[in-house]
Amino acid sequence: MDGVTLAEAEAHLSELVSRAEAGETIDICRDGKPVVRLVAVESAPLPNGPRQPIDFGALKAFTDTLPYQEESSADIVRRMRDEARY
Repeated sequence: MDGVTLAEAEAHLSELVSRAEAGETIDICRDGKPVVRLVAVESAPLPNGPRQPIDFGALKAFTDTLPYQEESSADIVRRMRDEARY
């Protein structure tokens, strides 16, 4: 674990980030006391597990059940804008 002053950290942030990415832990000190620890972020797993490929058949089956919109999306946005109260 290495310690640097706040002024050194400001001047050499790029270098310190590279060192942290390489696995080093760096303490940034103020008045000789460590106040911040710079460490690399570990790759965290995705919240819902690994990404799955898209099942286009299931997607098409779902979208086929949706009702057809007579009004275009541009017209819907214009109508919403025009009806909004300011």
